[in-house]
Amino acid sequence: MIKSLSYVGFLSPEPAQWRNFAPRVLGAEVVSAAADEAVRLRVDDAAWRIAIEPGVSNQLNYVGWDVGSQPLLDAAAAALEAAGVTVHAGDDQLAAARNVAGLAWFDDPAGFRHELSFGQQAGETPFTPGQGVSGFVTGEQGLGHIVLMVPDLQAATDFYMGLLGFRHSDDIDAGLKVRFFHCNPRHHTLAISEIPGHRGVHHLMLQVENIDDVGLAYDRAVAAGAPIAMGIGKHPNDKMTSFYVRTPSGFEIEYGTGGLQIPMDREWPVGQFDALSIWGHQPPAEPLAPGILQPVG
Repeated sequence: MIKSLSYVGFLSPEPAQWRNFAPRVLGAEVVSAAADEAVRLRVDDAAWRIAIEPGVSNQLNYVGWDVGSQPLLDAAAAALEAAGVTVHAGDDQLAAARNVAGLAWFDDPAGFRHELSFGQQAGETPFTPGQGVSGFVTGEQGLGHIVLMVPDLQAATDFYMGLLGFRHSDDIDAGLKVRFFHCNPRHHTLAISEIPGHRGVHHLMLQVENIDDVGLAYDRAVAAGAPIAMGIGKHPNDKMTSFYVRTPSGFEIEYGTGGLQIPMDREWPVGQFDALSIWGHQPPAEPLAPGILQPVG
Protein backbone atom coordinates (compact mmCIF):
# COMPACT_ATOMS: atom_id res chain seq x y z
CA MET A 1 0.00 0.00 0.00
CA ILE A 2 2.58 2.59 1.13
CA LYS A 3 5.65 3.22 -1.01
CA SER A 4 7.60 5.71 1.12
CA LEU A 5 7.55 8.46 3.71
CA SER A 6 6.69 11.53 1.66
CA TYR A 7 6.51 14.43 4.12
CA VAL A 8 6.10 15.23 7.81
CA GLY A 9 4.49 18.17 9.59
CA PHE A 10 5.10 19.38 13.15
CA LEU A 11 3.60 22.09 15.34
CA SER A 12 5.92 24.31 17.35
CA PRO A 13 5.61 27.54 19.38
CA GLU A 14 8.66 29.00 17.63
CA PRO A 15 9.01 27.61 14.10
CA ALA A 16 11.27 30.54 13.16
CA GLN A 17 14.14 28.94 15.10
CA TRP A 18 14.40 26.40 12.28
CA ARG A 19 15.50 29.17 9.89
CA ASN A 20 18.93 29.04 11.46
CA PHE A 21 19.07 25.44 12.71
CA ALA A 22 18.05 23.68 9.48
CA PRO A 23 20.58 25.22 7.05
CA ARG A 24 23.38 25.73 9.58
CA VAL A 25 23.32 22.29 11.20
CA LEU A 26 21.50 19.99 8.77
CA GLY A 27 22.39 21.52 5.42
CA ALA A 28 18.69 21.60 4.50
CA GLU A 29 17.13 24.39 2.45
CA VAL A 30 14.53 26.65 4.06
CA VAL A 31 11.60 27.41 1.77
CA SER A 32 10.17 30.91 2.09
CA ALA A 33 7.49 30.98 4.75
CA ALA A 34 3.89 31.39 3.67
CA ALA A 35 1.41 33.74 5.35
CA ASP A 36 0.89 31.16 8.14
CA GLU A 37 4.55 31.62 9.21
CA ALA A 38 5.29 27.94 8.65
CA VAL A 39 8.86 26.98 7.88
CA ARG A 40 9.26 24.30 5.22
CA LEU A 41 12.45 22.40 4.49
CA ARG A 42 13.87 20.76 1.37
CA VAL A 43 16.39 17.93 1.34
CA ASP A 44 15.91 17.00 -2.33
CA ASP A 45 14.08 18.27 -5.41
CA ALA A 46 10.62 17.91 -3.84
CA ALA A 47 8.92 21.24 -3.12
CA TRP A 48 9.37 20.47 0.59
CA ARG A 49 9.65 17.46 2.88
CA ILE A 50 9.39 18.82 6.44
CA ALA A 51 7.01 21.51 7.69
CA ILE A 52 7.14 23.24 11.07
CA GLU A 53 3.94 25.17 11.63
CA PRO A 54 2.94 27.53 14.47
CA GLY A 55 1.29 25.81 17.44
CA VAL A 56 0.88 26.20 21.19
CA SER A 57 3.10 23.18 21.91
CA ASN A 58 5.61 20.90 20.20
CA GLN A 59 3.83 17.97 18.61
CA LEU A 60 3.57 15.84 15.49
CA ASN A 61 0.84 17.28 13.27
CA TYR A 62 0.69 14.79 10.37
CA VAL A 63 2.69 12.12 8.55
CA GLY A 64 2.44 11.95 4.76
CA TRP A 65 2.87 8.66 2.91
CA ASP A 66 3.22 8.22 -0.85
CA VAL A 67 0.97 5.54 -2.37
CA GLY A 68 1.82 6.22 -6.01
CA SER A 69 -1.38 7.10 -7.88
CA GLN A 70 -5.07 8.04 -7.64
CA PRO A 71 -6.29 4.44 -8.22
CA LEU A 72 -3.96 3.17 -5.49
CA LEU A 73 -5.10 5.95 -3.16
CA ASP A 74 -8.74 5.03 -3.82
CA ALA A 75 -8.01 1.34 -3.16
CA ALA A 76 -6.18 2.12 0.07
CA ALA A 77 -8.98 4.36 1.30
CA ALA A 78 -11.56 1.71 0.49
CA ALA A 79 -9.59 -0.98 2.35
CA LEU A 80 -9.29 1.25 5.42
CA GLU A 81 -13.00 2.10 5.33
CA ALA A 82 -13.85 -1.61 5.06
CA ALA A 83 -11.80 -2.20 8.23
CA GLY A 84 -13.78 0.44 10.10
CA VAL A 85 -11.34 3.35 9.78
CA THR A 86 -12.89 6.74 9.03
CA VAL A 87 -11.10 8.17 5.98
CA HIS A 88 -11.44 11.83 4.99
CA ALA A 89 -10.92 12.97 1.41
CA GLY A 90 -8.51 15.88 1.10
CA ASP A 91 -9.87 18.80 -0.91
CA ASP A 92 -7.96 20.80 -3.51
CA GLN A 93 -6.91 23.40 -0.95
CA LEU A 94 -5.31 20.78 1.31
CA ALA A 95 -3.62 19.06 -1.64
CA ALA A 96 -2.16 22.40 -2.73
CA ALA A 97 -0.92 23.08 0.81
CA ARG A 98 0.86 19.71 0.80
CA ASN A 99 2.13 20.17 -2.78
CA VAL A 100 0.63 16.86 -3.92
CA ALA A 101 -1.87 15.90 -6.62
CA GLY A 102 -4.30 14.29 -4.19
CA LEU A 103 -4.62 12.87 -0.69
CA ALA A 104 -6.85 11.36 1.97
CA TRP A 105 -6.30 11.26 5.73
CA PHE A 106 -7.22 9.28 8.83
CA ASP A 107 -6.19 8.79 12.45
CA ASP A 108 -4.42 5.67 13.74
CA PRO A 109 -5.21 3.94 17.08
CA ALA A 110 -2.75 6.21 18.93
CA GLY A 111 -4.37 9.36 17.51
CA PHE A 112 -1.69 10.27 14.98
CA ARG A 113 -2.91 11.78 11.72
CA HIS A 114 -1.72 10.00 8.57
CA GLU A 115 -2.12 11.30 5.04
CA LEU A 116 -2.00 9.04 1.98
CA SER A 117 -0.98 11.00 -1.09
CA PHE A 118 0.43 10.82 -4.59
CA GLY A 119 2.00 13.19 -7.10
CA GLN A 120 4.42 15.05 -4.86
CA GLN A 121 5.46 18.19 -6.69
CA ALA A 122 9.02 19.29 -7.36
CA GLY A 123 10.34 22.66 -6.28
CA GLU A 124 10.81 25.54 -8.68
CA THR A 125 14.59 25.04 -8.67
CA PRO A 126 16.84 21.99 -8.21
CA PHE A 127 17.89 21.33 -4.62
CA THR A 128 21.46 22.12 -3.69
CA PRO A 129 22.58 20.84 -0.26
CA GLY A 130 24.03 23.45 2.07
CA GLN A 131 27.15 23.38 4.24
CA GLY A 132 29.03 21.21 1.77
CA VAL A 133 26.75 18.19 2.35
CA SER A 134 27.22 15.65 -0.47
CA GLY A 135 23.48 14.97 -0.61
CA PHE A 136 20.55 13.33 1.14
CA VAL A 137 19.44 9.78 0.33
CA THR A 138 15.77 9.93 -0.72
CA GLY A 139 14.37 8.75 -4.09
CA GLU A 140 12.40 5.51 -3.87
CA GLN A 141 13.38 5.29 -0.18
CA GLY A 142 11.49 8.47 0.63
CA LEU A 143 12.33 11.18 3.14
CA GLY A 144 13.89 8.89 5.75
CA HIS A 145 12.34 7.21 8.78
CA ILE A 146 10.25 8.32 11.73
CA VAL A 147 10.11 6.76 15.20
CA LEU A 148 6.80 7.09 17.05
CA MET A 149 5.99 6.42 20.69
CA VAL A 150 2.60 4.73 21.08
CA PRO A 151 0.46 3.66 24.05
CA ASP A 152 -0.04 0.09 22.80
CA LEU A 153 2.70 -1.63 20.78
CA GLN A 154 0.55 -4.55 19.64
CA ALA A 155 -2.38 -2.40 18.55
CA ALA A 156 -0.04 -0.21 16.54
CA THR A 157 1.69 -3.26 15.04
CA ASP A 158 -1.64 -4.74 13.96
CA PHE A 159 -2.67 -1.46 12.38
CA TYR A 160 0.54 -0.67 10.52
CA MET A 161 1.10 -4.21 9.27
CA GLY A 162 -2.47 -5.39 8.86
CA LEU A 163 -4.00 -2.27 7.33
CA LEU A 164 -1.15 -0.19 5.95
CA GLY A 165 0.95 -3.08 4.64
CA PHE A 166 4.23 -2.39 6.42
CA ARG A 167 6.59 -5.36 6.78
CA HIS A 168 8.34 -6.26 10.03
CA SER A 169 12.11 -5.69 9.84
CA ASP A 170 13.21 -6.55 13.39
CA ASP A 171 12.98 -5.64 17.07
CA ILE A 172 15.48 -4.21 19.51
CA ASP A 173 14.78 -4.88 23.17
CA ALA A 174 17.34 -3.12 25.33
CA GLY A 175 15.02 -2.44 28.25
CA LEU A 176 12.57 -0.61 25.98
CA LYS A 177 11.36 -2.54 22.94
CA VAL A 178 11.52 -0.79 19.59
CA ARG A 179 9.85 -2.42 16.56
CA PHE A 180 10.99 -1.58 13.03
CA PHE A 181 9.00 -1.71 9.78
CA HIS A 182 9.88 -1.31 6.11
CA CYS A 183 7.88 -0.53 2.97
CA ASN A 184 10.76 -0.14 0.48
CA PRO A 185 14.45 -1.10 0.47
CA ARG A 186 15.26 1.26 3.37
CA HIS A 187 15.73 -0.98 6.44
CA HIS A 188 12.96 0.87 8.22
CA THR A 189 10.71 3.75 7.30
CA LEU A 190 8.72 3.52 10.53
CA ALA A 191 9.57 2.35 14.04
CA ILE A 192 7.48 2.34 17.21
CA SER A 193 8.03 1.92 20.94
CA GLU A 194 5.47 1.64 23.71
CA ILE A 195 4.98 4.34 26.37
CA PRO A 196 1.70 3.39 28.15
CA GLY A 197 -0.77 6.25 28.29
CA HIS A 198 1.28 8.47 25.96
CA ARG A 199 2.05 9.15 22.34
CA GLY A 200 4.77 11.18 20.69
CA VAL A 201 7.67 11.23 18.29
CA HIS A 202 11.23 10.39 19.23
CA HIS A 203 13.10 11.21 16.06
CA LEU A 204 13.13 11.72 12.33
CA MET A 205 16.08 10.27 10.42
CA LEU A 206 17.83 12.03 7.55
CA GLN A 207 20.35 9.92 5.63
CA VAL A 208 23.33 11.50 3.90
CA GLU A 209 25.78 10.14 1.37
CA ASN A 210 28.91 9.48 3.45
CA ILE A 211 30.54 9.45 6.87
CA ASP A 212 32.23 12.81 6.31
CA ASP A 213 28.77 14.38 5.96
CA VAL A 214 27.88 12.91 9.35
CA GLY A 215 31.08 13.99 11.08
CA LEU A 216 30.93 17.52 9.71
CA ALA A 217 27.26 17.85 10.73
CA TYR A 218 28.16 16.68 14.22
CA ASP A 219 30.84 19.38 14.42
CA ARG A 220 28.35 21.99 13.19
CA ALA A 221 25.77 20.91 15.77
CA VAL A 222 28.31 21.22 18.58
CA ALA A 223 29.51 24.61 17.31
CA ALA A 224 25.90 25.83 17.14
CA GLY A 225 25.25 24.76 20.73
CA ALA A 226 22.50 22.34 19.68
CA PRO A 227 21.90 19.64 22.34
CA ILE A 228 23.40 16.28 21.34
CA ALA A 229 21.04 13.52 22.48
CA MET A 230 23.42 10.74 21.40
CA GLY A 231 26.94 10.98 20.01
CA ILE A 232 28.16 9.23 16.89
CA GLY A 233 27.64 5.46 16.91
CA LYS A 234 26.44 2.51 14.84
CA HIS A 235 23.18 0.56 15.15
CA PRO A 236 23.20 -3.28 15.00
CA ASN A 237 20.07 -3.74 12.89
CA ASP A 238 20.15 -1.13 10.12
CA LYS A 239 23.96 -0.62 10.30
CA MET A 240 23.44 3.15 10.28
CA THR A 241 26.34 5.25 11.57
CA SER A 242 24.73 8.35 13.03
CA PHE A 243 24.28 10.87 15.80
CA TYR A 244 21.14 12.43 17.29
CA VAL A 245 20.64 16.17 17.71
CA ARG A 246 17.74 17.81 19.54
CA THR A 247 15.82 20.17 17.27
CA PRO A 248 14.24 23.50 18.28
CA SER A 249 10.88 21.66 18.39
CA GLY A 250 11.83 19.08 21.01
CA PHE A 251 12.32 15.95 18.91
CA GLU A 252 15.58 14.56 17.57
CA ILE A 253 17.02 14.38 14.09
CA GLU A 254 19.08 11.22 13.55
CA TYR A 255 21.70 12.21 11.00
CA GLY A 256 23.31 9.14 9.51
CA THR A 257 24.82 7.23 6.63
CA GLY A 258 25.35 3.67 5.42
CA GLY A 259 21.89 2.31 6.15
CA LEU A 260 21.15 -1.32 5.29
CA GLN A 261 18.83 -2.00 2.35
CA ILE A 262 16.34 -4.86 2.44
CA PRO A 263 15.66 -6.91 -0.72
CA MET A 264 11.97 -6.56 -1.53
CA ASP A 265 11.69 -9.62 -3.77
CA ARG A 266 11.89 -12.23 -1.02
CA GLU A 267 10.91 -12.89 2.59
CA TRP A 268 13.00 -11.01 5.14
CA PRO A 269 14.07 -12.91 8.31
CA VAL A 270 12.86 -10.82 11.25
CA GLY A 271 15.79 -10.15 13.58
CA GLN A 272 15.99 -9.73 17.36
CA PHE A 273 18.62 -7.53 19.00
CA ASP A 274 19.38 -6.75 22.63
CA ALA A 275 21.37 -3.53 22.21
CA LEU A 276 20.62 -0.22 20.50
CA SER A 277 24.20 0.23 19.31
CA ILE A 278 27.21 -1.81 18.26
CA TRP A 279 29.37 1.05 19.49
CA GLY A 280 28.98 4.71 20.47
CA HIS A 281 25.73 6.67 20.61
CA GLN A 282 26.76 7.84 24.06
CA PRO A 283 24.25 10.16 25.78
CA PRO A 284 25.29 13.41 27.46
CA ALA A 285 26.12 13.48 31.18
CA GLU A 286 22.50 14.46 31.82
CA PRO A 287 20.45 12.44 29.28
CA LEU A 288 17.65 14.28 27.48
CA ALA A 289 14.04 13.26 28.07
CA PRO A 290 12.61 11.37 25.06
CA GLY A 291 11.39 13.61 22.26
CA ILE A 292 7.86 15.01 22.10
CA LEU A 293 5.57 13.11 24.47
CA GLN A 294 1.99 13.84 25.47
CA PRO A 295 -0.75 12.00 27.37
CA VAL A 296 -3.37 10.15 25.32
CA GLY A 297 -6.98 11.15 25.86
